[in-house]
Amino acid sequence: MSTSSWTLVAGGSAGLILSIFGAGMLITGRAPDATVRAFRSVSDAGRYHLLFGVGLMFVVVGTVLRGVAAVLSAVVAVVLVGIAIVRFRPRGHQQPPGDKPVTR
Repeated sequence: MSTSSWTLVAGGSAGLILSIFGAGMLITGRAPDATVRAFRSVSDAGRYHLLFGVGLMFVVVGTVLRGVAAVLSAVVAVVLVGIAIVRFRPRGHQQPPGDKPVTR
């Protein structure tokens, strides 16, 4: 296998894993603690990971295809990732009211 083939397999696998992770959060309503802290809600985290994973898989599929199908695949991937970034992006750590930052 060539380097480009391995890269496509790795990218497709990463997209599949992200999609499964996101779908799992949406189905169960649970997420790892670090993920819960980074997003406003578990459903936002699930949608973010799901959209990024599906977008990455569209990029991989579009790389294999030729012509108009490749362009459409890339456009769909950009739209999905754009929605994920704009609507469901991580918000960072929020300090509870009354907590003071630790300084050293």
